[in-house]
Amino acid sequence: MADEHEERRKDEKKDPSLHEEDKVMDGTRTTDGEEKYLEETAAEPAGDERLMNHKAVGPTNMDQAEGTGMGWLALALSIVALFFLPVIMGAAGIIIGFIARRQGAGALGGWAIGIGAAAILITLFAAPLL
Repeated sequence: MADEHEERRKDEKKDPSLHEEDKVMDGTRTTDGEEKYLEETAAEPAGDERLMNHKAVGPTNMDQAEGTGMGWLALALSIVALFFLPVIMGAAGIIIGFIARRQGAGALGGWAIGIGAAAILITLFAAPLL
């Protein structure tokens, strides 16, 4: 292999245009004076970055299932707070309701927060009257 290159260099010294196609590989001028470069081009189309990104933007199915369970628990605690230990159960319903909303159960969490807050407020206003 090295012998071939040496022979070409010797031949090129004698006649520079003899191996002109080898110069195209280096990006030098060809016999007609144009510069030619070997370029690599991509064969795949450019896609939309948003479509190629496979990350879920919102909560996944597993998160929604977990959030729904938390939402039902928060709602149950808030409803129980209307009848039994309103401050403790209502506060627990409100806290778990916020967690449920963050995990994807917005409606259940919102109802739990509202009913828990109502249970606490009713107790605060009704306790002096009893």
